[in-house]
Amino acid sequence: MNPQATLISTMSLLLGTTITISSNHWMMAWTGLEINTLAILPLLSKSHHPRAIEASTKYFLTQATASTLLLFSSMTNAWFTGQWDITQLTHPTSCMLLTVAISMKLGLVPFHFWFPEVLQGSSLTTSLLLATIMKFPPIVLLLLTSPSLNPTLLSLMAIASAALGGWMGLNQTQVRKILAFSSISHLGWMTIIITYDPNLTLITFYLYSLTTAAIFLTLNTTNTLKLSTMMTAWSKIPSLTATLMLMLLSLAGLPPLTGFLPKWLIIQELTKQELTPIATIITLLSLLGLFFYLRLAYCATITLPPNSVNHMKQWQMNKTTSSFATILAMLSITLLPLSPMILTIS
Repeated sequence: MNPQATLISTMSLLLGTTITISSNHWMMAWTGLEINTLAILPLLSKSHHPRAIEASTKYFLTQATASTLLLFSSMTNAWFTGQWDITQLTHPTSCMLLTVAISMKLGLVPFHFWFPEVLQGSSLTTSLLLATIMKFPPIVLLLLTSPSLNPTLLSLMAIASAALGGWMGLNQTQVRKILAFSSISHLGWMTIIITYDPNLTLITFYLYSLTTAAIFLTLNTTNTLKLSTMMTAWSKIPSLTATLMLMLLSLAGLPPLTGFLPKWLIIQELTKQELTPIATIITLLSLLGLFFYLRLAYCATITLPPNSVNHMKQWQMNKTTSSFATILAMLSITLLPLSPMILTIS
């Protein structure tokens, strides 16, 4: 893919995201989402591999269906209420259709089927875009319409997402699929709190994007796509691989790492809202995710699993790590002491 086409796709992604998050009219928001969808397709299919073509086709069909439902829900709301404003979504049928459309765009259960397959068929850089930037516009739309949505339905979908994301990630050997189910699980945490404290959803998304970007950039530096290569990648850049272990534990939400902050705040807010059973359930479900994060961290270090692996250790190379990846890695580990300042800003 030539640099001009890459530049056009990247600028279109930024343009579509900006249009969606800054609009207050449903047609403009829909236009931004469509620009995003069309801009990411060349990046998905640029390798000309059958898996990449399959991933881009699945992504296009799913996103087109979700955009159609979103447009239909906004038109239904305008038909009954005369309002095209995003924050004035009041008709019950429109609220239900919008919940389905945004869930399909984000990959929430039960509309998660496309996300692991699309990530598996794309490169690490494109997977990073799909797991972070492409989820920002739908989350903003969900945040703007959250007062009108059904909190019971959102809680059920959030708990199902946390359960399936943790359960399905247990037996995966492909790193991109593991991170896809990790994203589904984290989306459950974001969705469960959105009707009670939308700012917490944004904090959770920002910190999740920060940690996930650092992990993807590290995997791209060491060229790691599956667990068997991760077991031998430590010999390339040992310090970076050791940092990868800490980033994975941060994504799992272990204290005193950065990833503990959003889960701690969400559990605290759910308890304040007298939703202690829901907080207990989603906390217990996070233990499933903790298991495969520990499995990844175990494979990322020098310690090898009990089974024998017929892979030669790779030679250590003086491969340079980008300053951006290093900064993201440090922030994804050490931001917890700054939590009072983060909460004050939010």
